[in-house]
Amino acid sequence: MSTISVPAGTAPATTRPATTKKKATGTAGKRRLPLLPALIFVVAVTQIPFLLTIYYSFQSWNLVRPGSFHFVGFQNYADVFTDSTFLGALLNTVVLTVVCVFLSLLLGLGLAILLDRKFVGRGFVRTLLITPFLILPAAGALLWKTTMFDPTYGLLHFVFGTDVDWLSQFPLAAVMAQIIWQWTPFMMLLTLAGLQSQPKDVLEAASVDGAGRWRTFVSITLPHLSRFLQLATLLGAIYIVNSFDAIFLMTQGGPGTASTNLPFYIYQRAFEGFDIGQSSAMGVVVVIITMIVATFALRLMFRAFSVDGGTK
Repeated sequence: MSTISVPAGTAPATTRPATTKKKATGTAGKRRLPLLPALIFVVAVTQIPFLLTIYYSFQSWNLVRPGSFHFVGFQNYADVFTDSTFLGALLNTVVLTVVCVFLSLLLGLGLAILLDRKFVGRGFVRTLLITPFLILPAAGALLWKTTMFDPTYGLLHFVFGTDVDWLSQFPLAAVMAQIIWQWTPFMMLLTLAGLQSQPKDVLEAASVDGAGRWRTFVSITLPHLSRFLQLATLLGAIYIVNSFDAIFLMTQGGPGTASTNLPFYIYQRAFEGFDIGQSSAMGVVVVIITMIVATFALRLMFRAFSVDGGTK
């Protein structure tokens, strides 16, 4: 039998893909190496504190009682779900988030439709409408507390002529008004980006076919905006559910616990009640609930943004 000789210096063909793969892996590792300090920093400031929070959630520890630090297992978690104040704060958080996201999204959609049309001074009006989102949340809360809701010198007192103490009689509604005012421009920007990205030829074809404005909006514009509306809802809910500045500066969670939400109640238990164990358990429970809701919302959003309509 004859044998096939391989020329000297020629490597077998089967070794080339492996060598190429090793080179690609090494190149990718070198590209990711500059990101290592950022990864270490993120882990240090987010994951390590969260692990400590989980550890403290299994301990009974009150800072004003020396020697109170001891292991209690899941007792803190059992106390969380039997705490009526925590359940009330959870309900306030859900109501505040749903109402603020819905109304700010509705107002942002209306303003985006108006700004999508050409008129004199559109750029100036757009800048004015974006301004509330650029103001710091603490500054916006103080602005509304002193200039809008003050029962003596506020604008609402001047307009309606009543001496209603809005922050005492309608605390949650007052906080909602400030948050909606601040987050409406964000919803408007996302919706306006969606409006300006829709193909004009489709709108022209609908107009030629005799479709009215309302029919065009319902059948063409609204389906096109669905992905942008879902994104705005998800991002708005993530940020609004963590609202703290408005409640802390406007109502302090009162009267009583009428406007207390979960972030403010956890702050009260940790920094005013000095109960590290139970406040840590509350934080872990809130993180788990948020992760479950965010995972479900992200799946819906990825499905909406995928080209073939399926999840990846």
